[in-house]
Amino acid sequence: MSMTLLWIVLATFAGGVLSVVIAAGLTVSVLSLIVRHLVSLSAGVLLGTALLKLLPEAFETGGSPQALFATLLGGLLFFFLLEKVELYRHSHHHEGDGHHHHHHFDAEQAGRGGWSVLLGDSIHNFCDGVLIATAFLADPHLGVATAVAVIAHEIPQEVGDYMVLLNAGFSRARALVYNAISGLAAVVGGVLGYFVIQPFDPWVPYLLVIASSSFIYVAVADLIPQLQRRLAWRETLTQLAWLAAGLGAMALMSTLTEEHHHASGEAHHEHAHEAAAAPSPAGSADPAR
Repeated sequence: MSMTLLWIVLATFAGGVLSVVIAAGLTVSVLSLIVRHLVSLSAGVLLGTALLKLLPEAFETGGSPQALFATLLGGLLFFFLLEKVELYRHSHHHEGDGHHHHHHFDAEQAGRGGWSVLLGDSIHNFCDGVLIATAFLADPHLGVATAVAVIAHEIPQEVGDYMVLLNAGFSRARALVYNAISGLAAVVGGVLGYFVIQPFDPWVPYLLVIASSSFIYVAVADLIPQLQRRLAWRETLTQLAWLAAGLGAMALMSTLTEEHHHASGEAHHEHAHEAAAAPSPAGSADPAR
């Protein structure tokens, strides 16, 4: 197994399965304290990853700006339509924050509602896996940043999905197991993405733009609207602080990555220059002749 594929498997497992375990392990009292902060942080991380990492990398990798921006627009419309048909649900159902983003299932529809959530979550996780694989194939540092963004928004999402499954009549253990199984779709998407995308290098810039459109859509259409409530100024400042923390973390990661690339490039250039300037063994033996 190549190191890139190993990283993809680990990153998708963390994003798809580990986030489920973390979400299920949180108590209701803890959820009421941290979920709203996680939503703000997730929005910042997603926007920072899309605008500071993925899009710049896509434009540097290749492709015309017009085609890349058209892909971005098409991606936003695509995810909008998927959410319309309830196959790409990013709803977060938070207990204790007074702001519920879910349909109220009656007793007859509860079970079907739970299975619908699992189906939508599996499709969403599979797409996340493909996006993580694309980022790792473009650059390992970009892959790590993308995985962090996925994990950041998966935890509050899985909290919501876990609550919906409990309300649909699933036991805690059953909800955890089925949610974890749906999370494995991310690993499947990552592995398939690695083998399918790798031979088609020209696709990578456009797939990075699609990943950006996914992150932008989730942040702007799902997460940020949850924060747009009339709050006391202290709570508003707290929201802004967590949002800025997410943006700042990705900006710092982007800066460190650029510095690493620059230092690696200079070291490679100096090594190549020294190798070219050094006399060959055959050349050094000529004067002795």
